[in-house]
Amino acid sequence: MNLSEIRLEELDIDDLKKIGSAPLVVKIAIIAVLCIALAVAGYFLDTTKQKVELEKNIAEEQQLRQIFAGKQAKAANLEAYKQQLDEMRTSFGTLLRQLPNKTEIETLLTDISQTGISSGLEIDYFKPEGLRPKEFYSEYPIKLKVTGRYHEFAEFISGVAALPRIVTVQDILIKPADPKGGVKLSMELTAITYQYLDESAQEVE
Repeated sequence: MNLSEIRLEELDIDDLKKIGSAPLVVKIAIIAVLCIALAVAGYFLDTTKQKVELEKNIAEEQQLRQIFAGKQAKAANLEAYKQQLDEMRTSFGTLLRQLPNKTEIETLLTDISQTGISSGLEIDYFKPEGLRPKEFYSEYPIKLKVTGRYHEFAEFISGVAALPRIVTVQDILIKPADPKGGVKLSMELTAITYQYLDESAQEVE
């Protein structure tokens, strides 16, 4: 059997039966061709599918690695986060303690009035305007009009800022007390203190 004379399309069952008596070189060539054909078929039928699956698994692994790295970083900083949270709670609690409750507002009004008097000011009017609910707190504005001098105004503002409860001063307007002249001035302002909304809601109930 001459290998060069073999044509696959012309092979029939009788030719296949004669392969056993073919020379060793022909047998080796046929076996090699069959192995190559099987390898190519295996590659396209199985290896390509496995390659796609492998690439998918690699992508998933990379994504999981990123998720793990993020969680690992959070876990490593967990104690620091807990410490920051404790500090924030402590600071928030300190601020809440500086906000007056219903009974303390009356005392605070007296403190503001006494601060003005001790600063040497004449209090023309002192008008609390009641609670004004905001997002998570309530404002309690107090309208004031006082008469005095610049250094007395400064002493009054400093005294209000030093009160144990949080009070801010807004809408300050200073003008001469007497249009005809003189050393005394008139100051109008709004002093605002605050309540935490939970307390305000309980008071309303």
